[in-house]
Parts: sequence; structure tokens; C-alpha cells
Amino acid sequence: MILRIFGHDFHYECENLCRVYFPNEKINIVYGDDGEDEKTVVTKCSPVDGGNLIEVEAHIDGVSKSEKAEVVASEDELRDKSELKTAQLIFALLSDITGYTPPWGVLTGVRPSKLMLRLTEQMGAEGAMEYFTRDLLVSEEKANLAQTVAAAEEKIVALSENNSFSLYVSIPFCPTRCSYCSFVSHSIANANARKLLPEYLEKLADEIKITGEIAKELGLKLESIYFGGGTPGVLEAPQMDRLLGAIEKSFDLSYLREYTVEVGRPDTVTPEKLRILKLHNVERISINPQTFNQKTLELIGRNHSVEQAVKSYQLAKAYGFDSINMDLIAGLPDETFEDFCSSVDTAISLSPENITVHTLALKRSSELNASGAGVSGGNEAKKMLEYASERLTASGYAPYYMYRQSKCVGNLENVGWCKVGKECLYNVFMMEECHTVLAVGAGGVTKLCNQETNNVERIFNYKYPYEYISGFDKISERKNGIKSFYLSY
Repeated sequence: MILRIFGHDFHYECENLCRVYFPNEKINIVYGDDGEDEKTVVTKCSPVDGGNLIEVEAHIDGVSKSEKAEVVASEDELRDKSELKTAQLIFALLSDITGYTPPWGVLTGVRPSKLMLRLTEQMGAEGAMEYFTRDLLVSEEKANLAQTVAAAEEKIVALSENNSFSLYVSIPFCPTRCSYCSFVSHSIANANARKLLPEYLEKLADEIKITGEIAKELGLKLESIYFGGGTPGVLEAPQMDRLLGAIEKSFDLSYLREYTVEVGRPDTVTPEKLRILKLHNVERISINPQTFNQKTLELIGRNHSVEQAVKSYQLAKAYGFDSINMDLIAGLPDETFEDFCSSVDTAISLSPENITVHTLALKRSSELNASGAGVSGGNEAKKMLEYASERLTASGYAPYYMYRQSKCVGNLENVGWCKVGKECLYNVFMMEECHTVLAVGAGGVTKLCNQETNNVERIFNYKYPYEYISGFDKISERKNGIKSFYLSY
């Protein structure tokens, strides 16, 4: 589709909002009258006395509609209010034409609960809710969700001190690559990936040592550890043992509040690996089925069965893990509303401490996006999340963290649900950027946070394992940025 821009620089917000309605289409931004397409949105901002005239036209598959409104504001507020009004008019027209009203309104940001927290501090709970529903056009249901999550996150954020930090360990390898995946992850079924893994783990242990030395020198307190990927469960038990041992040698764990390993695929869970995790005091793990529909598992390229998912969970329980997360995805290809509801019911019947409900994101680099496979529309995905919310709430779970991704079906959200007292601290620390996260491994992004100024700086590792190995000296050099950040204030 074409997005035409006249007289303003709101293109980023306009593009993001158009993508909510047309997630699979390339959006071409045109400044002026050039360009023809069956789908065109035209946005104009023209000066008038005391403000701006905002005009929006939408021409979608033979249907044409338009809206306009005047914005009157002080010079300091005029741009922001004009941008918001443009978004509101796009929302009204495209919702009318497409028949889908996104429940998050014109809000396209990743962290709605963080925004809710900030607005609550500025204008109180009632004022923040009113701004969400009246100005951002967020549904009452989603505004309430944001407020509930914000309250839960606020308590966790308060645990963090200025010298607190979390450690993220990246294992960018998987048994196979899921069709919806856009992460930098290599299938261990590939001979080249298998060959890379041992050297990758050697370099990773070196980076852990370097990072631990820096943390000690700066007097930082390690609050949480999170192994992600990829699928950390692809590591063999001896490899896992050595890596966890490297962390124990390199870091002071006396302040540690939480230790999570996202084991991932149920078919990677073995008694020996569970024993190693317990030996190293890992108390929280994730076993992620994504769906309990066998047909869907095969369609998205996951080589495990529904039975394996259930048995892996039961095995982890037998080994004494009392904090287990299970992931589900709403909107997977060819899944009906009934299929998703059945997965939610199965997960609840197992009674894990955490259930994270994701909405499918159609990322450009995924096989699923390239294939053009049929996935749930916004209204269907919205129904799925509503069902999950009702069932989880009735079963004693509460939402404690939330984030959104670009190209999520229906512009919907991912929500972490937990039983009382079983919140994943790392998820909140990372998402709300309330303290530093030191990341090690390929694709890792270190986030350096100054709580006093809310300043956040990032240090990027190379994305791919082969780059990480060959460019390790450069990665080691970049670690000096951690010291520079802390010693500058």
C-alpha cells in the first residue's frame, strides 16, 4: 500500500498504524502525489490560525472515505497534538473500512504498561485511564490490563537498585527452526551449526569471565540470570554443566533473586539435564509447547508431540521444579478458535506456575511470512486472547508483565500470567529497563541503565555465532563501554 505525506513529519507513527491493519503488506511512503495503489492513505497537515488542519483520506479496495479536524494548541504542544489527531483519523477511517477496531487504539508502542506507569505518576490513575481510552482510543479492557500489569510491575521495579543488574546468556541454537521464528538461531540439525557449537561455548565462557570481572570491579549486584535463545535445551548435559559452572566461578551469586533457564522445546528435556540444572540451583525453567494441537506442531516445524510436552512437564515436576513457565501462541496457521481454547485448557490443567500467552508476529524474515500461509485475523486473535484471559483469571493466574511486537496479528499483545508470588523478575527488569542487563553470547544486547537519569545505552554483540567467534576480540573490547558508562556518573 501507499502512505502519502503532505506537510508533516509524522510518517513513522502513520506507517506503524497502517501496518496494524495491513501487517503483510509493504508500505511505501510517498511525499506528494506520485504513486498509485489499490490501498492508499493520504495524510495532510496544513497551518491555520492558531493551529493546524489535519486531513486524512483512505482509498481501500474501491472504498474511499475521508475525515478532517482542526487542532488548536500552543506552539510547544502543536506538533504532538497534530500527530495524535492524524493517528486518530487514520484509526477511525481504517477501522470503518476494514471492519476491525484494534483494541489498543492508536497505541503502537512496545511497552504499554510502562507508559501507563509514567502517566499514572504524572496525572494519577484516573487521569491515566482517561488518556488511554479517550485520547489513545484504547479499549477499556486493554486499558485495565495495562493498569493491572503496571501495578504488578511497579512492585518488582522497586526491588532494583542503581547498582543492580541482570545477566542474559544467549544460546542461539535450536533442534529445528520454527516457521514463525525470526530470531537469530541455527538449527542444530545442520552439520555446520553442530560444528560451531563447541567453539561458541568456549568463547561464551570467556565472555562470561570478562563480564564477571567488570561487574566485580564496578561493585554491581547480580539480581537475576536468564538463559534464552534459541533453545538452551539443545545443550548436552556436560555442556550445560560447564557453562553453569563458568557463571558460578565468574559472578557473586549471593544477591541472586532468580535463576531461569528457558529449556524451550519439550523434546530437549532429559533427566540428566534436569539433574544438572538442580545441581546448579536453577529454580525456574520454561518448557514451551506453543500449542497442544499435534497438527499445528507439525505444520510449524516443531518435532515434538503433544504427549512429549506433557511428559516433559511432569518429569520437571518430579525433579522438584516449582516454578515452570509454558508458552502458548494465539493465531498460529490453520488453528481455529476451538484449537486455541483447547491448548489453553490443557495448559491450565497441568497447572504450571507461569503461562505466557503470545500473539503470533508475522516477522519479515520468518518462513511463515514468506510462505503466505493463512493465519488468524485480528478479530479471531482478539477472541482467543479474551478466552485466555477469562480462563486464566478464573484459574488463579494474574497478568504481571506485557509487551508488544511489530507485525503482531491485530496489533495485540504478549502477556505473562502467573500464580501468586511466581512472577518472573527478569522479564520485568528487562522489559521496563529499570536496571542494567549485561548480555553475553551472539545476538546479545547489553542495556546499561542509569536509574537517576533514566538514561539507557546499548552495547551490541555480533548477531550470528560465526561472527561472534571470529570477532570475539572486538566484543571483548566493547565490554569496556560498561566501565565507561558507570564511571561517567
